[in-house]
Amino acid sequence: MEFLTLEQFYQSIGNGSSLVPEGIMGELGQFNVFDTNELNAQNNGKQGKMPYNRRLYYKISLIKGKSQAEYADKVIEIEQYALLFATPKVPYNYTSEDEDHNAVFCVFSSDFINKSNTGFVLDELPIFSPGSVPVFELSESEFQYLGTVFSKMRKEQASDYAFKYDLIRNYVMELVHLGQKLQPASILYPKHTASERVSSLFVELLERQFPIESNRQRIGLRTAKDYADRLAVHVNHLNKVLKENTGRTTTEVIGNRITQEAKILLKQTNWTVSEIAYCLGFEEVAHFSNFFRKHTQITPNSFRS
Repeated sequence: MEFLTLEQFYQSIGNGSSLVPEGIMGELGQFNVFDTNELNAQNNGKQGKMPYNRRLYYKISLIKGKSQAEYADKVIEIEQYALLFATPKVPYNYTSEDEDHNAVFCVFSSDFINKSNTGFVLDELPIFSPGSVPVFELSESEFQYLGTVFSKMRKEQASDYAFKYDLIRNYVMELVHLGQKLQPASILYPKHTASERVSSLFVELLERQFPIESNRQRIGLRTAKDYADRLAVHVNHLNKVLKENTGRTTTEVIGNRITQEAKILLKQTNWTVSEIAYCLGFEEVAHFSNFFRKHTQITPNSFRS
C-alpha cells in the first residue's frame, strides 16, 4: 500500500521542502496553511496533482467554487462553498470544476493535535470517525466566518510570537468543532440503548479490520458469526440489532465494507486480484470475483481498468 507523506505532499505542490515551517518538526508535529491561488502563482498557474491515495496527514479545506470530492464508494458534488475534512483513514481525490475555484487549507500531523495538548485524540472525534460524511456545504456567511479563522492561522504562522503554534492549534480545533456542529445531532450525540451499543461495537470491530496496508495482511473477522462470537451475542440478535439501526443485515454491512476496501485496493495498488482476495479473507480468487461482481455488477479486473 502506498501512502502520501507530508514530504511527498510538499513535493506535489511544487515548491519542495522550503514550504515546511521551521520549528514545527519532531515532537511538536507538523503544521502548515496554504492558499491555492498563491500556490498556482508560484507554479506558473499549474496546480499540483494530488493522487487518489491515503495520506499520512490530516487536512481541513475551505472551498469556494464548483468541485467534487471522489471517494471509493461515493462522489460528493460541491456547488459553491464547502468545508472538507480529510483523515489518513480514508483516501479521496479532489478536483475543481470552476475557473474561479479557490481554497485555503491546512495540513497537520497527528502529533500536532494530540491528547496532551488538547485533551482530544483525533481519530476519536466524530468528524474523523469511519463512515462520517467529511464534506459540508456552507452558507456565504458561514464561509466568510471560517475564512477569518484561516486568516488568523496564516497571520500567526508568519508572526514571531513564541507560542504561536499553541494558538494555531486552538484555531484548528475551532475548525474541528465548527465542522462537528454541522453534523446531524444523531451522529454527535448518539443514544446509548443496549441495541445501539451492540451496533456501535460491531462497527468499531469492523473498522479495525481496515485499512489493509500490506499484501500479507488478512482480515481476521469475515462472517456474521465471527462478529457475533467476538461480541458474545447470538448471531440472530446481532442481525436484528443491525437491521433496526442500519436497515441492513450483518452480512450486507460486512459485504459493503469489504467491497469498499476491495475498490480501494484495486485502484490504489498493483497487487494481483489473488493477493487482494487473500487479504479480504477469500480462500479462492473465484469466490472473491463472484462476490465483487455480485456487489458491483462488474469483475475486479474490469473495475481496475
